[in-house]
Amino acid sequence: MATADKLLSVMKLFTMDEPEWTVEEATKRLELSSSSTYRYFNSLSALGFVEALNPGVYTLGPAIIEFDRMIRRQDQLVKTATPIMRRLVDLTDDAGSVLLCRKFRHQVMCVHSEGFVDPDKSLSYERGRPLGLFLGAASRVVLAYIPGRNLKAIYAENEKEIEGSGLGATWEEFRRSLKRIRNDAIVVAYGQLDAGKVGIAAPIFAANKSIIGSITLVLNEHEVNAQMVERLSIYVQAAAQEVTLGLSAAFNDKHPGASGSE
Repeated sequence: MATADKLLSVMKLFTMDEPEWTVEEATKRLELSSSSTYRYFNSLSALGFVEALNPGVYTLGPAIIEFDRMIRRQDQLVKTATPIMRRLVDLTDDAGSVLLCRKFRHQVMCVHSEGFVDPDKSLSYERGRPLGLFLGAASRVVLAYIPGRNLKAIYAENEKEIEGSGLGATWEEFRRSLKRIRNDAIVVAYGQLDAGKVGIAAPIFAANKSIIGSITLVLNEHEVNAQMVERLSIYVQAAAQEVTLGLSAAFNDKHPGASGSE
């Protein structure tokens, strides 16, 4: 394993369930020598990626916050989508929340949100929390556009979970479910992740036409009916298409002459 990979393996130790690590604990988990682990922690500490608030006990450091601030202010997806998301919230008379999610390995992650958030009930899709691909409108609409060669690998690794999610008991059923989503270019999900919530999601594409994420309108289920969902689905699709066009325009402005294709 290259040194860079080993440094990253140290960073990946820090999770919501295990936010603190000692060098000794990391050495055991990563099966490295103590001297190597000390060296990696020292390097990460010097750069501010980890820090020891208590002697010998490390947590994530302030450099992470610096990068997060950069993403919030400079990420092209967030910059392009934010005003569009705000307009979508306005169309619900401020009754809904709009989530911007990005494809993240074999998951999706919320990177920005706008609109009403019930302080007594946070949504499963909160900023920075990765979620699986099989439940929730924001996830399923991304899943549907993953290239077939990658989908087969995803299916092979998650057959039981996919069947449990209702997307299909066989590869062919799974493939047909995703084809229906692509044909509709929209996913409406009732209470799949959060009871009493309905999510309406549409896909967002990068300049090279690959799936990059989704935009999702979340409402209280008891406040909408079928006609409202149908009408709002049109607005969500339009918002996603506007974000996609905005990303393409920004790419072409920054890279004149580039085709945007792979």
